[in-house]
Amino acid sequence: MPAKKKTDFSIENALLRLDEISARLESDLPLEEALALYQEGVTLIKSSEQYLSDAEKKIHVLTSTETAEETEHAES
Repeated sequence: MPAKKKTDFSIENALLRLDEISARLESDLPLEEALALYQEGVTLIKSSEQYLSDAEKKIHVLTSTETAEETEHAES
């Protein structure tokens, strides 16, 4: 059995969906629908924050690695 893939997450799609949710919440909706949209929005925000945090960590690692390599080459 193949390993499960991570959910395909796109920050761009999440932001588009958040815009849609925001627009819908500004209109008159039944309470249940508004709550469901709000919950979806909160979930998208949390996923987006995690995605951006992971990206920031990767950038930090890459920057640290490049800086260390540049220092080693300068010392040689």
